[in-house]
Amino acid sequence: MLLTRRQFVRRSSAAAAAIGLPMLASSRVLGANEEIRLAVVGCGVRGGAHVSEFGKLPGVKIVAVCDPDRERVAAFAKRVEATFGNRPAEVTDVRRLMDRNDLDAVCVATMQYWHALPTIWACETGRHVYVEKPLAHFIWEGRQMVNAARKYNRLVQIGTQYRSLRGYADLSAWLKEGHLGKIQYVTCFANKPRRSIGKRSEPLPIPETLDYDLWCGPARKEPIYRDRIQYDCSFTWNMGDGESCNQGVHEVDVARWILGYTGLPRRTMSIGGRFVFDDAGDVPNTQIICYDYPEVPILYEVHNLPKNKECMTPEKWSTQPDFKGVRVGVCVQCEGGYTLGTTAYDSAGKALKSFGASENHFANFIAALRSGKREDLNAEILEGHISTSICHAGNISYRLGSVAAVDQQRKLVGDMPCWQEMFERYVSYLGDIGVDPNTSTLGPWLECDTERECIKDNPQANELVKGFYRTPFELAEVTL
Repeated sequence: MLLTRRQFVRRSSAAAAAIGLPMLASSRVLGANEEIRLAVVGCGVRGGAHVSEFGKLPGVKIVAVCDPDRERVAAFAKRVEATFGNRPAEVTDVRRLMDRNDLDAVCVATMQYWHALPTIWACETGRHVYVEKPLAHFIWEGRQMVNAARKYNRLVQIGTQYRSLRGYADLSAWLKEGHLGKIQYVTCFANKPRRSIGKRSEPLPIPETLDYDLWCGPARKEPIYRDRIQYDCSFTWNMGDGESCNQGVHEVDVARWILGYTGLPRRTMSIGGRFVFDDAGDVPNTQIICYDYPEVPILYEVHNLPKNKECMTPEKWSTQPDFKGVRVGVCVQCEGGYTLGTTAYDSAGKALKSFGASENHFANFIAALRSGKREDLNAEILEGHISTSICHAGNISYRLGSVAAVDQQRKLVGDMPCWQEMFERYVSYLGDIGVDPNTSTLGPWLECDTERECIKDNPQANELVKGFYRTPFELAEVTL
């Protein structure tokens, strides 16, 4: 009989208590020459990156692969064997993976709704964790993941790889020296082509090789009316968080890193919509968000559709809008110029200085395991939690919004010049693609409680902060 999470935790706790030890029976000191044994959870695109990147590092061995689709598991096991010479164990239930005694670390490369439970279970059983971004599906569960890392003294790295582009740290220091004057605001942007996920009249058949109940895990188990099972679930609120979180956590993390912010903004709001498509998705494909920090605001904009109506053909679909000639990135606007990526420019657009130091993000995780020092991680879990939570807060505003006329939108945007400018750019873009801006969803301003990591005086918003968990995949509070 397979264990539920509660049964698993009760059994692990009782066993540890019986011998007077914390639940770290699997942990061991990892010296410079010790082999580090990994399991990869999630046999999709990101899982493939984990296999390739971790597998090639000296002294690292992938000993298990895990996915609720046994066909995908078998393909990954064969891939590991063909590339690295060892056949890893094939595991379809992540709860069974935690029973193994040959793991030092677990790499979580699932969709984000399945990030929290494996991360916490791995920490409870003495494993270190590399978990993909965004860290969590809900703000509250992200904090439980941080608590688990602290409680069980585990090293947990999040896959926000920009943190290993150390040029951003050098750029931040250079900006603080005043070379471009005062920082005024930061614009983050993602112009990534996304197509319709389809809208079926009958539910999509579930492959015989997939344990669909386990695949749904803590999310609602519903019939699928999109055309694909895998990945496209990220365009539904049930299992995904939209472009502004899935991609946005990268750019928001960089902005926060440069500015030195350590918590939620004082308030946030969002405007957008899922335009053009009549499909099974419900996250926006065009969206703007204001994260209103009192010192320097952070803005975010998403364009998943082409740059104009003429480009809405299969051949031209990937012709996206850009920001100063760049599709995805971060622009720090200052009094005397701006930055794009790790390059600084003057007000006329002349490049002044570039900062290029970087290291391999996966190798950094392994190096930190060998040193045993949390501070050696480039993207420690707390940093990932804060950046992911900021993105969630903006999406919560959108999810609480309703369709409103442009005049109402403009009035709520208020008198912040940079936010006004982004809004007017948004309205103009909708005109370019033939969408009536009066059909936009206008989210409310939400006042954030940074200390408690929730929304002030808004029970409906805080339901989305806490999230939903399907039995038997409930997530218990992790107390320190």
